Amino acid sequence: MGLYKANGQRITRAAFPSAAVTDAPQRITEDVYESEPYGPGDGRPEGSKRFLLYQAGTIVPQSVIDRLFTAGTIAAITPATGPAAGGTTVTIAGANLDGVSAINFGATPGTNLRVISAAEVRVTAPAGAVGAVNVVAVDDAGNVTKAGGYTYA
Repeated sequence: MGLYKANGQRITRAAFPSAAVTDAPQRITEDVYESEPYGPGDGRPEGSKRFLLYQAGTIVPQSVIDRLFTAGTIAAITPATGPAAGGTTVTIAGANLDGVSAINFGATPGTNLRVISAAEVRVTAPAGAVGAVNVVAVDDAGNVTKAGGYTYA
């Protein structure tokens, strides 16, 4: 699920357009849209359909906003092995990956990150030492780690 402003700009958790009011409720300061694909197998990325989720001025509890940002999961990394010189394009499949802003191979960030959909991201593996490293998807809803997810040969 992706959240967007009226102009199409993606909303991150840290920049969610709201202002504090008394207690835990938050006043939404800009219209917030939810996106979803037209349907499975239609070949179109998430974001093809958008629906108004919250109109500016709506008051919702902070806990409701927090539930909108579901932490991602990593189901598969393909290929899971590559040369120590780096340069391999790696596809990461999972769920709720549309908020990913970086993919780290051990402590080193990958390059050329492309969020294909909420279920898929692609990144170029950096150079690394021979052996297995953790793959970490840096996400505003919380980082996701696949222990030993990529092996440098």
